[in-house]
Amino acid sequence: MIYLDYSATTPVRKEVLDSFVAVATEKIGNVNSLHQLGVESKQLEVQATNQIANILSCKPNEIIYTSGASESNNMAIKGIAMKYANRGKHIITTNLEHSSVYGPIDYLQKNGFTVDFVKTDKMGIVDLENLEQLLKEDTILVSIASVNSETGLRQPVEEIGKLLKEYPKCFFHVDMTQSIGKICISLENIDLISFSAHKFYGMKGIGCLIKKEHVSLEPLIHGGKSTTPFRSGTPALPLIVSMAKALRLADEELDQNLEKVTKYCTILEEKLKEYPNVVINHNSACIPHIFNLSVIHAKPETMLHALEEKEIYISTQSACASGKKISKAVLELSKKEDVASHSIRISLSGNTTEEEIQEFLKQFDVCYHQLQFGKTVK
Repeated sequence: MIYLDYSATTPVRKEVLDSFVAVATEKIGNVNSLHQLGVESKQLEVQATNQIANILSCKPNEIIYTSGASESNNMAIKGIAMKYANRGKHIITTNLEHSSVYGPIDYLQKNGFTVDFVKTDKMGIVDLENLEQLLKEDTILVSIASVNSETGLRQPVEEIGKLLKEYPKCFFHVDMTQSIGKICISLENIDLISFSAHKFYGMKGIGCLIKKEHVSLEPLIHGGKSTTPFRSGTPALPLIVSMAKALRLADEELDQNLEKVTKYCTILEEKLKEYPNVVINHNSACIPHIFNLSVIHAKPETMLHALEEKEIYISTQSACASGKKISKAVLELSKKEDVASHSIRISLSGNTTEEEIQEFLKQFDVCYHQLQFGKTVK
């Protein structure tokens, strides 16, 4: 089996799973219980939270544990909107966001909020001049992903954050689901940051919203004591500890993994651009972990299943957008509907090997000629 869909989800590392099992079976106390078992669990939760804060250069009290990035995105967007609606009801985003950003934004539009989509240049990068033009007195939120999940486009969120500091009534939310554990990005000028553990070999069902101290939110979930007043519920200690472990390991290996996937991405681009009916959607603004291309005249799902028969697993769009006929992100980048309707995504990780890349290229060639010309190449 060759797995090339790491941007959808990653396998859980053995060390991470071991931590989860150990905490789940040995630290059974509720972190908010006053007895000794609860005290011991609370100490472990504090240690894990401090570790995450140290790695991400934020404060422990700024960390809100969630079920994943989708909840974090909803909490950030709806939470700001409900808390600061008296300031204004204008939101700015892009055409390169995840469905868990568009979902709450669509909901807010139906409830009296207005939304503008900032323009991007020919590389897919946010036009800072246009962003500044869109900012108004009643703009309360700008939400822009650091890395697009389909194309790998990296946005200059540090630069955007500096610009938005000149607008103190407007908060800046960044979905970092595809960048945490993969690349280094400063969180200094960002107000709200979302991510999920399962993107860096952690468990599914746990994520974070980092909310800077100066920001307030209206909670989505009200009720009982937790690790924060902004999200109620019994703290999932085994998931929290395992996420801290996964993040630490990913951080320690970040540079060496980045070097590996950069090499493999270069190999993919050099080989795949040779095909006359392949359009490379990856460009120099994209992170190397995500490689997007379009095979013109071949349906994406047909190519996906042809490779699947050879036990090679890729994706057509982001997993949450699968089933849509056209990639909104690729359309924003290419401005061509035929390219956007034929795109596939190859996503790499530190687990990927050069042997897997070469085997993928070999089998891609077979599938390409089968689908393009209806014949088998031996």
